[in-house]
Amino acid sequence: MKFYSTNRQSPKITFKEAVIKGLPQDKGLFFPEQVPVLPASFFEALPDMALPEIAIQVLSAYTAPDIEQEALREICDEVFTFSIPLVKVEDEVYTLELFHGPTCAFKDIGARFMSRCLQTFAEKGKPVTVLVATSGDTGSAVANGFLGVENIEVVILYPKGGVSDIQEMQFTTLGQNIRAVAVEGMFDDCQALVKQAFADEELAKEMQLSSANSINVARWLPQMVYYFHAWGQWKKQHPTQTEVTIAVPSGNFGNLAAGLLARQMGLPVTYFVAATNMNKIVPDYLESGVYTPAPSVATIANAMDVGSPNNFPRILEMFEQQHTAMQDVVKGFWADDDSIKAVIKQVNEQKGYLLDPHGAISYLSLKQYLPKLKTSGIFLETAHPAKFKGSIDAVTGGDIDLPEQLKAFQNRAKQVVSIKNDFKDLSAVLQQQNEVSA
Repeated sequence: MKFYSTNRQSPKITFKEAVIKGLPQDKGLFFPEQVPVLPASFFEALPDMALPEIAIQVLSAYTAPDIEQEALREICDEVFTFSIPLVKVEDEVYTLELFHGPTCAFKDIGARFMSRCLQTFAEKGKPVTVLVATSGDTGSAVANGFLGVENIEVVILYPKGGVSDIQEMQFTTLGQNIRAVAVEGMFDDCQALVKQAFADEELAKEMQLSSANSINVARWLPQMVYYFHAWGQWKKQHPTQTEVTIAVPSGNFGNLAAGLLARQMGLPVTYFVAATNMNKIVPDYLESGVYTPAPSVATIANAMDVGSPNNFPRILEMFEQQHTAMQDVVKGFWADDDSIKAVIKQVNEQKGYLLDPHGAISYLSLKQYLPKLKTSGIFLETAHPAKFKGSIDAVTGGDIDLPEQLKAFQNRAKQVVSIKNDFKDLSAVLQQQNEVSA
């Protein structure tokens, strides 16, 4: 499989090259040259397939020939080791719980898959520096996925004071090959610094940079797997139904882009909902046809505080830049903090289910759209509610217990470098990291 840039100013490259490079030089995003359609027999067998087997069937066309089938099987067996249950919340509304992995967030899947791919591809004596921006869960998932991986250094940028305490502890207390950098700015500033680093010719000469944000194909593509799994579990419970809508909490839009790519591969999902917080750039585009990135706004659903979604060009690519074609499949929704808090409290009291702030938005979106769309609905719970303990406790008046994965990070010393929102500062950090790892 070859991958091209959405800006079409860079040469087509292999999966291996795309994983190591992260971003094309023309500042586009890598996109697969072909999207294979899976056979009917796959969907017939899907309800009873194990997650690793689904992953092999879905991903093999994209990773070949750089990763042989047996090696892909080993990677999938190592990555998909935890459950991803489909849980009924109320009649015709289900949630896919993506928080049962080692850092209690959906990004565990993509980060673990990418770490195994990069470990397979990295050459001894040529260390790779993985540079990633995070608004919360990406940092912890990447740090966990790459911790201790030989020949790979990780530098995580995050907005100073812009992530929850638990999220921060998960990637600032590890040491080893993980370095945390607090940026005086917003997530969009961190993201812009990452892009600037990849475009810098001097840095490219001195070190081998790769990205572990969802802009990297090895982080993005494996997210398709749990959409197929969700549909299979839903179909098992509804063998005679044919239509379902999936609501996706969306910030950088890699998760939604993965679901839409799965749909292009034949996944029979009728509609997707792009569910966002007050950073409603994409819902506004779906309504008006005008795409206008804006400075991000801080909200209770902090992982989605993104004013310039990195992965939206991939979604435009799938719909051939056609606004009306996208409108037919993707519905837009946004909610403010008061609405998020109210629905968390309501669902906890009335349904006995505790939503995280991001899942709360996607649940709200289904409540708005399902009466019109007349389908069943699945919303994604992308992180454990305990990762937002302060906010959740304030809303429910309770004291949510931390799962064991999160308790492990308590009372550890943070190891953080602080920089201004200035590329010179980041460049100095990266050059220092390169000298240490050389």
